Amino acid sequence: MNNIILTEKQPIHVDAMVDDDARRSGLYDGGLFVYSPRRSMLALIEFASEMICEGFKGLDPTTAQFEMPVEEFVRIFAPIKPLFIHHPKTMELMRNIAEEFGCDPMNTFLDVPRLRAVTSDAYLTSGVGYAHHAHRDTWYSAPLAQINWWVPIYPFTSESTIAFHPRYWSEPVENGSSEFNYYEWNKNSRANAAAHIKTDTRPQPKAKNPIELQPEIRLVTDPGGSILFSAAQMHSTVPNTSGRTRFSIDFRTVNLADLKTGKAAHNIDSHPVGTSLRDFVRCSNQEKMPEEVVATYDNAPNKEGAVLVYQP
Repeated sequence: MNNIILTEKQPIHVDAMVDDDARRSGLYDGGLFVYSPRRSMLALIEFASEMICEGFKGLDPTTAQFEMPVEEFVRIFAPIKPLFIHHPKTMELMRNIAEEFGCDPMNTFLDVPRLRAVTSDAYLTSGVGYAHHAHRDTWYSAPLAQINWWVPIYPFTSESTIAFHPRYWSEPVENGSSEFNYYEWNKNSRANAAAHIKTDTRPQPKAKNPIELQPEIRLVTDPGGSILFSAAQMHSTVPNTSGRTRFSIDFRTVNLADLKTGKAAHNIDSHPVGTSLRDFVRCSNQEKMPEEVVATYDNAPNKEGAVLVYQP
């Protein structure tokens, strides 16, 4: 099946029967790709769910926030995130996903997946439960050839999903990306997320003026379904009013051939310092991204004392 739903600015491809080259081209052009649950993705969310359920010890994780103070929720969930992210089995499951989705294992590079919890009713909106404002990942030093993959772990609704803002695919926004240094972020901000409970004071690039978030696109899938979008897409976390915590996983891929040829989404307003490309490893054998490729994207004027790759 290859259903295409036309929106004001962008097509949404549902279970598209296209190869990875065509899919990446569609993503670079602003399309969104949505897939039904696949075996490899179900294996990933099952592994994450096992860790989450073990941490919450018999409580339903999606309603546990109503059984404890927010500090206790953070104490439980904060260590689960790095445990899942850096577990050897996680990357193995990620490779299976890339292969099932038809990605070339030699040309496809992966970064570590992020485990997210977006609680309901503004219970926790900072730190390990950060509710993302409208942004492009390219504001955070992501390459323009980056593809984002997003997958829910448990059932969720449109009141707890992510939103896309199609107006800004082609319309630039004045933002703080030029003040964002990825290596400084690695050095000073990534390790202390759990310390931010009531507010999040970490420097993050945001729109400098109010932007209109409507019209917006909200997508809902079954657990293990996946939503793919370009790092240049303007997107945000929908304020969760569903009455249940939304748990999800997101990760990123880049294609080496695209990086070498410059095939990517257009850059209309992203000007950060540094690049996240050193975070990516080859799908087939976990080799690091070739430094000569990284060098063509690294615009940091001075790397002395910089943390090029975050080590937890």
